[in-house]
Amino acid sequence: MRVINSLFIAFTTYSRLPVPQVEWTDENRRYAMCFFPLVGAVIGGLMWLWIVLCGKMELGAFLKGAVGAVIPIWVTGGIHMDGFMDTKDALASWQPKEKKLEILKDSRVGAFAVMGCAAYMLLMTALVSQAKPENGAQVGAAFVLSRAMSAWALTVLRSARPEGMLDRFAVAAKKRMVSVSGCVYAFLCIAVWCLADAGLALVCIAVAAGVTAYYRHMAYKQFGGVTGDLAGWYSQMMEICLIAGVVLGGKLL
Repeated sequence: MRVINSLFIAFTTYSRLPVPQVEWTDENRRYAMCFFPLVGAVIGGLMWLWIVLCGKMELGAFLKGAVGAVIPIWVTGGIHMDGFMDTKDALASWQPKEKKLEILKDSRVGAFAVMGCAAYMLLMTALVSQAKPENGAQVGAAFVLSRAMSAWALTVLRSARPEGMLDRFAVAAKKRMVSVSGCVYAFLCIAVWCLADAGLALVCIAVAAGVTAYYRHMAYKQFGGVTGDLAGWYSQMMEICLIAGVVLGGKLL
């Protein structure tokens, strides 16, 4: 039963999809991060269906890209974008680590967050507009791997706030299961990319490794560790970079 409860908590925390509400105990949260990538699977499936539908109905590229950029926000309620925007404000402040952490907790939205969000959504719209129906599954896999990598990073990277929500999930998480499940999700995503082109799989692996390496370096240097907001930034950056790898890499290979 606690496995099912962990599934419900994963969807309650990281999506706005209707699921039964359960008590937030350490036992119930233990496997939540193992199910986190399934939220990405829902987003990826909807994105795949939308791209295919646009091809069938011969809809315009702008409509395809705009709706595609909004689908992840609609499913998640913008929880990761919120972290992305808070991180943009904190990084743009050029303040010491302690002050940056305070900015992350500030509910107000700064100019750099707005500009960063606008630029992100514009770029995501442009990338999805270029996706072909036969690339729908490869684009969808990006949302799964971004969450699998985020869950894995939770178990191995140092927390900047020992008392924060991200750290509470890390303490409750069954770390070995998170790592094993992350490997399974990653293998499935790589298999999807390999079905299209082995070179495309190598491109996506390189992109994921590069974003992860930068995330660790940035988080440790600028904040002293990772936080929930930084994890949101990581998920957003992983998604858009992987989609860029699929769309642009597919044209080059």
